[in-house]
Amino acid sequence: MDALRIAIIVLQVLCGLFLIAVIMFQSGKSAGLSGAIGGVADSFLSKNKAKSWDAKLARWTKWVGAVFIVLTLALNMLH
Repeated sequence: MDALRIAIIVLQVLCGLFLIAVIMFQSGKSAGLSGAIGGVADSFLSKNKAKSWDAKLARWTKWVGAVFIVLTLALNMLH
């Protein structure tokens, strides 16, 4: 039981570090004044948003966050 708990803790730490890195690589939702002025260009460029680097990072954030929560719940049940 201790080996399983240690393995989950190691996975959770790695998942947490990866989650921090993914969040830090994301750009902000509005890029200051240019984000407020370029609202029309946003709707034009939103067609390719699903394939952009930020969209992939946002998707990774959701999945890694879900894995982190599942690992936390599993660790709580083992304790």
